[in-house]
Amino acid sequence: MSDPAKVRRHAERVRELVASVVRSQIKDPRLGMITITDARITADLRDATVFYTVLGDATAQADTAAALESAKGLLRSTVGKALGLRHSPTLTFVLDDVQDQVKHIDDLLAAARNADAEVQRLAAQAKYAGEAQPYKVDEDEDEDEDETDEADEAADVEENRRGGEAR
Repeated sequence: MSDPAKVRRHAERVRELVASVVRSQIKDPRLGMITITDARITADLRDATVFYTVLGDATAQADTAAALESAKGLLRSTVGKALGLRHSPTLTFVLDDVQDQVKHIDDLLAAARNADAEVQRLAAQAKYAGEAQPYKVDEDEDEDEDETDEADEAADVEENRRGGEAR
């Protein structure tokens, strides 16, 4: 196993190398507006996955994928020489669909906001099914309970006072 820091350094180097070669050496007309977003390499440094995005529609993405596949040999030899490893890592190109995922999450958040606004609107217009105070309270019972509570409190205070003198 390799050191994780070394693996990360090599992955970053692979990303930089592939991006510079795509920008400067590949002259394939099928290659669209491409951005190399990330590269990951296995711990044994044998396989590298390069993620990219393409500006354009599905045909531009398919054309760019074909151009990268045809230039894979040049890219692999350049990466292998620059890294100085015993074995050049095999390159796999994967279309990074981050933009599609971001759009999907934004759509979900907008739908949640709309649902929350609808719930708030309905809650603002809501009325009680019965009365605002659903529990019946008799005025006479409240007065009796208050008098009883006051008498109990007075007795407790008197008892505490006597207990304090006895000590």
